[in-house]
Amino acid sequence: MNPESPVVGSRWWQVLLFVVLLTLGYQLLDRVEPTSFSYTDFREALAAGKVREVTVSPERISGVMVPEQSGGEPRPFGVIRVEDPDLMRELVAHRVKVMGTVPGNPWFQLGLLLLPLALVLLVMRLRASAGPGTPGGYLSVGRSKAKVYVEKSIPVRFSDVAGVDEAKSELQEVIEFLRSPDRFSRMGGQVPKGILLVGPPGTGKTLLARAVAGEANVPFFSMSGSEFVEMFVGIGAARVRDLFAQARQKAPCIIFIDELDALGKVRATGPNAHEEREQTLNQLLVELDGFDPRVGVILMAATNRAEILDPALLRAGRFDRHVLVDRPDRAGRLAILRVHARKMPLEEEKDLEFVAAMTVGAVGADLANILNEAVLLTVRRQKEKVGRAELEEAVERVVAGPEKRTRVLSPAERERVAFHEMGHALTSTVLATGQSVKKISIIPRGIGALGYTLQLPTEDRYLMTRGELEARIAVLLGGRVAEELMYGEVSTGAQDDLLKATDIARSMVKGYGMSDSLGPVTFDLERRSPLYDGSAPGSRGDYSEELARRIDQEIRGMLDSQHARVTRVLSERLELLREGAARLLAREVMSGEELAALVASAEGEEERSAPARLRAEPAGARAAGSR
Repeated sequence: MNPESPVVGSRWWQVLLFVVLLTLGYQLLDRVEPTSFSYTDFREALAAGKVREVTVSPERISGVMVPEQSGGEPRPFGVIRVEDPDLMRELVAHRVKVMGTVPGNPWFQLGLLLLPLALVLLVMRLRASAGPGTPGGYLSVGRSKAKVYVEKSIPVRFSDVAGVDEAKSELQEVIEFLRSPDRFSRMGGQVPKGILLVGPPGTGKTLLARAVAGEANVPFFSMSGSEFVEMFVGIGAARVRDLFAQARQKAPCIIFIDELDALGKVRATGPNAHEEREQTLNQLLVELDGFDPRVGVILMAATNRAEILDPALLRAGRFDRHVLVDRPDRAGRLAILRVHARKMPLEEEKDLEFVAAMTVGAVGADLANILNEAVLLTVRRQKEKVGRAELEEAVERVVAGPEKRTRVLSPAERERVAFHEMGHALTSTVLATGQSVKKISIIPRGIGALGYTLQLPTEDRYLMTRGELEARIAVLLGGRVAEELMYGEVSTGAQDDLLKATDIARSMVKGYGMSDSLGPVTFDLERRSPLYDGSAPGSRGDYSEELARRIDQEIRGMLDSQHARVTRVLSERLELLREGAARLLAREVMSGEELAALVASAEGEEERSAPARLRAEPAGARAAGSR
C-alpha cells in the first residue's frame, strides 16, 4: 500500500476501534437484565397478580411488573424460560399482556458476533502492511526509513552552494551521468559507484548532495547512518536491502547516507564487536558490489571522521571517489555570505567583505548563524537595515558568546581581569603571532569568560611555523604572567589559557616533530588512522615509559621557555601594562587601533621595529628552554 495514502497515514483505524468497542458494549448491555430472578419467583409473582406484561422468546421471558406503590414506575424483569405447558393458560387467566418475538436468522446472529473480530483483524492487517514511511507499522521494522524526495521537491541548486568550488567541479560529471547516462555507456565508461564527501562539520556536505540531486533532477533517498542500526539483530541489514531495492525501482536516482561513520566504523574483534552494526555494514558492502553502476543508482555519503571508517568501504569499486569539502577561504566565505544575504537588507554591500575578513576558519553554518544574529540585533534595535555595527557584534556573539552585563564583578576582580587581558594583548602586539588584536574587553561574555581579547589572523593560513606556534603559546600565557607581575600570585582565570597552551605544546612535541632532543618523530597515536595499520585509536603501546617521560619533559620545557619569554617582554613594559589596564577599567573596551597607538606612543619610533628584532629571538629561547 502506498505509504503516502491518506487512509494509511490518517487515524482512521482509531475510529474503527471505537466502533468495535461500541458494538461490543451494546451487545453486552443488551444481554444484561435490569432485574433477574428465578422462574419460581416469576410464577409466584404471576399468581399474585404482580405481572403486567411479558415478552416471550425461545430463550427467555422478559417484561414489566406492577408498581409496588400507586403512581410508581413499573419494574422491568427478565428470567430464563423453562418448558412449562401451563404458562400460557396462567398468563391469560391473570389478564397479562403477552407479546412474542420473531426468531432471528442464525447466520445474521453469527455475523454480528464475528463482525468485531473481523474489524480488529482488518486493522491489524492494514497496520502490518503499512509502508516504510508510515509510523507504527510493527511489521515494517525491516524496511528502509529513508526520506524520498522526488524531482520537483528538491529546490536546491549549485547556485545555492558557495565556497566549495572544487567539490562542485568534482561532482559535475556525476550530474552529467544522471542526466544522460547513454553518453558514458557508449564509450564503455561508468560513473563511480560511491562518492564520499569528507570535511569538517558545517561545511555543507548534505547541502551539496541535495544540490547534485536537484541539478540532475532525479529522486533523492536521504537517510542517516544511525537509522540503520537497531537493537534487534538483522534489522539494519534488512533496511539496507530494502533501500537499494527501492532505489533500483526509481533509477536513475541518488542514495545519500549522512553521518556514515555511525554505520561504517572499522570492524572490531572480541568483546568490543557490535554484531548488529557489523552485519549492517557487511550488507552495505555486498550491495555496493552487487548493483550495476549502469543502472543509474549512485551512492553518496558524508562524514567528518573518515579516519575511523572501515578500509573495506574505501577501496576501489565501493566508495571510489573522495571529495573534500573543506573550510572556505576568504573568497569562499564572501560567496557564502552573499548567498545567505540575498534577502537581507544591508546598509552597504561591502560590509560582507568585512565579515569575511573577520571570520577566518569559519564554515558555512557559522556564517549563516552570524548573519542571523545580525538580523536579530537589527530588529532588537528597531533598525530597517543591517549595518556594520550589528555584523561586528554578531561575530563577537558567535565567537565569544553574548555579553553578560548583569554579572557584576568586584573592583578588585575587574582590575585583575583588565591586567590579564592587557597581558594577552601586549604580548600579541609585540610578538610575531600572525594575528592582529582586533578588540579587548573586560565585559563578561558567554559561559565563564570574564573578559576576552579578540585576535584575527591577518590572512588565511594553511601552515604554521614553529616560531608562530611558540608565539601563540606565549600569547596564551600573557594573561597569567601579567597577574604574576602585578600581584605576585595567579588566579583561576588562566585555566582555559593553560589548557590551550598545553595542547599546542603537546601537538608540537608529539605530532609535528618540533622537539630538538626527540627529533623528527611523531608519537601522536590518537590521530593515527586505523585505515593504515588497523590499530585502535588511542593506543600508547608503541613507545616505552621512559620515552613517555621524556615527552612530558619536552612539553613542560616548551611551556617554561615561553613563560620566561613572556615574563621578559612584559617586565620591560610594566608602565604600558598599567596604562592599558587603566584605560580598560575606565572604558571597558579598547580597539586594536587604540592599542597600537598606545604602544607606539609609549615606545617611540625606535620601538616600532621591536617585533622584527624579536622574530630572531625564539631560536636562543628554544635552545635554552628545551633542555
